[in-house]
Amino acid sequence: MHNLVQVFLFCLESMSSFEARIGRQRQRYEDNMRLVSGCIPYRWKNDNIDQNDETEEILEVLMVSSPNRDDLVFPKGGWENDETVTEAACREALEEAGVKGILRETPLGIWEFRSKSSQDLSSLEGGCRGYMFALEVTEELEDWPEQNNRDRRWLNINGAFRLCRYDWMCNALKEFLRVMEEDMNLKNQDENVDPPSTTVADVSECQSMSSNCFKRSSTMQHHSMPSKANLMSHASHEIAIHFGY
Repeated sequence: MHNLVQVFLFCLESMSSFEARIGRQRQRYEDNMRLVSGCIPYRWKNDNIDQNDETEEILEVLMVSSPNRDDLVFPKGGWENDETVTEAACREALEEAGVKGILRETPLGIWEFRSKSSQDLSSLEGGCRGYMFALEVTEELEDWPEQNNRDRRWLNINGAFRLCRYDWMCNALKEFLRVMEEDMNLKNQDENVDPPSTTVADVSECQSMSSNCFKRSSTMQHHSMPSKANLMSHASHEIAIHFGY
């Protein structure tokens, strides 16, 4: 809990000058791969579902546009040598998406991918190892460092899966949903409430899901989840190395 508070304070206080970092002088590398940290920012949005004012909360995630490209991505960037991996994730969320919040300090996983700017697939250069986290957004800024180069967009889970161009991002989103379901089930157990029924949806290869694919109503009648993402085979080992588990 103490560490979570520290991460929360960093998310609120970092980048007070509102200047994005540039260059790679402090960039971390491991096994000839650039280390990257990022997050999936999320919020619960209230939505009326009938004339009796019954409400449900729809889970939404925030994506940002890439400079000079049409795709949407989750905030991420280089993990630098003067910050922790969680601090890097918070900084990237603030720089690219202009959001602050509470970062879940346990990573969703680790994914290896190639930088979009790297064209030579046979070259070692351009390889990235990315750590992704879940960030519950508590503040959305009107002005942020990269607002001239990026647009931000809140999406329901269906829309996010549909717009994910990269397999590793789809897998990170699947793992994020698994974590959200786990948290909800734990909360239900703490409140002595039977867990809601779960309908498993196939989202392999980023297939679209129903428009309200993850929601919770005031009566907790329904929510649906995709199956657990298959993480890299060595992810658990590498998480143990970097986080001292």
